[in-house]
Amino acid sequence: MTTVAGASSAAATATAGHCPAPMKVTSNGSWQGDNPLDYALPLAIVQICLVIVVTRTIAFLLRPLRQPRVIAEIIGGILLGPSALGRSQRFLDAVFPKQSLTVLDTLANLGLLFFLFLVGLELDLRAIRRTGKNALAIAIVGISFPFVMGIGTSFVLRQTVSKGVPDGPFIVFMGVALSITAFPVLARILAELKLLTTDLGRMAMSAAAVNDVAAWILLALAIALSGSGSPLISIWVFVAGVGFVIFVAFALRPVLNWMARRSPVGEPVKETYICATLAIVLAAGFVTDTIGIHALFGAFIIGVFVPKDGPFAGVIIEKIEDLISGLFLPLYFVSSGLKTNVATIQGGLSWALLVLVIMTASIGKIGGTILVSMIIKVPARQALTLGILMNTKGLVELIVLNIGKDRKVLNDETFAILVLMALFTTFITTPLVVAIYTPARGAAPYKHRTIVRGDSDSELRVLACFHGTRNIPTMINLIESMRGTRRRGITVYATHLMELSERSSAISMVHKARRNGLPFWNRKPNSNEGDQLVVAFQAYQQLSNVTVRPMTAISDLHTIHEDITASAEQKRAAFILLPFHKLQQLDGCMETIGHGYHLVNQRVLRTALCSVGILVDRGLGGTVQVPASDVSYTVAVLFFGGRDDREALALGTRIAEHPGIQLVVLRFIPQAGNLLLDKGHDVGIRMDANEIAADEAFIGDFRSRVLPSNATIKYDDKVVGGKTDVIAGIKALGRCNLFLVGQSTATAPLTRKIDCPELGPVGNYLASPEFESTSSSVLVIKQHDPSANPPKEDDGLGIYDAPDTPVGEQSRQETGIM
Repeated sequence: MTTVAGASSAAATATAGHCPAPMKVTSNGSWQGDNPLDYALPLAIVQICLVIVVTRTIAFLLRPLRQPRVIAEIIGGILLGPSALGRSQRFLDAVFPKQSLTVLDTLANLGLLFFLFLVGLELDLRAIRRTGKNALAIAIVGISFPFVMGIGTSFVLRQTVSKGVPDGPFIVFMGVALSITAFPVLARILAELKLLTTDLGRMAMSAAAVNDVAAWILLALAIALSGSGSPLISIWVFVAGVGFVIFVAFALRPVLNWMARRSPVGEPVKETYICATLAIVLAAGFVTDTIGIHALFGAFIIGVFVPKDGPFAGVIIEKIEDLISGLFLPLYFVSSGLKTNVATIQGGLSWALLVLVIMTASIGKIGGTILVSMIIKVPARQALTLGILMNTKGLVELIVLNIGKDRKVLNDETFAILVLMALFTTFITTPLVVAIYTPARGAAPYKHRTIVRGDSDSELRVLACFHGTRNIPTMINLIESMRGTRRRGITVYATHLMELSERSSAISMVHKARRNGLPFWNRKPNSNEGDQLVVAFQAYQQLSNVTVRPMTAISDLHTIHEDITASAEQKRAAFILLPFHKLQQLDGCMETIGHGYHLVNQRVLRTALCSVGILVDRGLGGTVQVPASDVSYTVAVLFFGGRDDREALALGTRIAEHPGIQLVVLRFIPQAGNLLLDKGHDVGIRMDANEIAADEAFIGDFRSRVLPSNATIKYDDKVVGGKTDVIAGIKALGRCNLFLVGQSTATAPLTRKIDCPELGPVGNYLASPEFESTSSSVLVIKQHDPSANPPKEDDGLGIYDAPDTPVGEQSRQETGIM
């Protein structure tokens, strides 16, 4: 008995040595002697925090290289794995012990499941059905060529580093791994490189969408074939997967449509509908996992069939995207990185196989794309660029590789080779495209780049930018004031500025972007559904004589000024209207919306090839659009001298044509020559004789031609000796709804501290708390100076000023607007 008991005890000890006990969830605390890293919950928290810090740090370091965040997350996963930090067994045992990997993998796959649901939400089947023949041909050949070459490569790998793997599944997995194009990653790269609205970008997006659907079909086939049973079982798995898709299309889709119809625009989506949808995603994942495909497949299919019209899909994305994309998805890359050991690639043969796989993937994808592009007569440089873009890999690639690794189809060395292939091909996409291809802007020179012009009846074109709904009322009321009574009137390009991020909502907006000047929402004809920002401008256009064209600029805040200035150049705009980076709160204080938008305004001022205005919004006309018949404003122009002040006065003259607006022009004249003095010290700005002569001529023309013909204009000269006199003169004007001032006015600073140099000395004072007004909006204007920032040279097209033409049916068809 003793011997048997001792043997049993030894066996138990041995078993315990090989199979450690499951981790408890929570500890009793370090004060009671427990190590938090020995318990599941605190260890998972540490793992998540470590992953976020490492991946975000790498993303920050790679930002100058304009790399998508997926690159940083793949590299972060590899660094935390056995290839780098994981080479220390102490680190692995402390942070990623084996008994914690089940919890880590579960969290990672749960986050991945909902992320694939978001990917399905981004995919619009209607857009795929409208894919042109050229994009469809590129997609088919771009899949077929690398798939065939992947099959050829699989024979080489099976003879060297992948001996003993199942033949059929390995061939299919290799073909799928080499033929995938990452649709979300490609969209991010195209938007980052300003190629999204070019013909090349639209063709790449269409082809990648088709490729994405084909990749999921091939992945389902590969998973079905990778089962351990007979080939007949694999057939049943695939047939059951097809049956699941049919069931979702005909049984679940009506339920999703019903919830979407009961979620109208302008009303919150019921929490019950959101919860039900997320539960359906989990149930679909369970069903497909039971079938034997993968839980991710079910979540993706549900996302594809969720209705894209209306606010329903957008609200779901908004509810879960930050938590999933920012917190749980990076765990999947770490889970993948823990399986990737670069050290397994040893010797010349292994590295030669890595080069072979990279070359095979690149030649198959790039070569196939170039071949079909040349057949459909795409220029050679564009064809090469298109091939490089289509060679982008991403998350789906890692999903394929991890499933292959879990199904024992890919061993450690093959898995590491394919992960490095995906990392390399995606990393080089942006540098190669930048080096090879620069899209032609196609903007011809034009003459009217300022509000001041000799031809007073010419059309005024304004690029009006806005961040959100709070900018809309004041922007529309200002445009209504500016429209004047000229024969050619005013055309406004209302541009919604959206920051491009890694969020699914931002990528979703990217997919809907179109050519500059065309509506950026892909709405059905006569549909009442749409973006409320665009609807506001469209409603204003119907009630006025102003032509309004909705546009969008979706870009990183570091480069969005390029979109603004390029759009202004293409639209031959004379004036760019920008919102100030601060918004007035209910208590009257100005609160910033972000330093990034502050820098955007400064960059536009430096690079724009036309006049620029920055609008400090204090509720011009209130919080709603004011009808033309109810407009009753007092607008003041503060004139100190200089080209910017002349531009402000020119705009004020145009505004004074509106019957409901009273214009007050206050000209400040310094006592001592051309300087404004403060306590005997020279603190003014000296102007040369040419500027003084231009001011006198402009004021003289205003007083002789404009002033007598308009009784609503008041003009006054005020002699001042310093800052105190200037401030007293401004306050003596009383209540004004809007101040028009130049940016570089010939005066000393009126405030002790200049927080916003882009507003100039007077604008800073009017926008500061020292002014003590919570109802006066301010428009700071900078006139285009050809000598400081010259426009592009004439390339033979000539300087012209053709009228803007409405969007015709033909142009709509060419750009895919339905």
